[in-house]
Amino acid sequence: MGKIIFYENRNFGGRTHECISDCFELLAMFDHCHSVRVESGLFMVYDKPGFTGNQYFMRTGEYPDFTGMTGMNPCIRSCRAIPAVSVYFRIPIIQFNQTHENLLLAL
Repeated sequence: MGKIIFYENRNFGGRTHECISDCFELLAMFDHCHSVRVESGLFMVYDKPGFTGNQYFMRTGEYPDFTGMTGMNPCIRSCRAIPAVSVYFRIPIIQFNQTHENLLLAL
């Protein structure tokens, strides 16, 4: 599970709000957000409540001037955690001998 922290001011100052899952409405927590720290996981943030409006994908890292970097307005109103997906692929390795008579398949 991921964790994202929203800061009211640039360079991680002011009031904060932490989310570890989907947040449908962030307006009650703060008026504006100028910096963000994603401690773990992946998140999609939106400038309108209910996961609507302009969106921005955020991965683990620090965003000290989120609004200047993305061009989004300082009104993050909702965020959604993106679940990690683990996929395992099996790739067959096909090998031909020099005479191309026998086909060997290694799994």
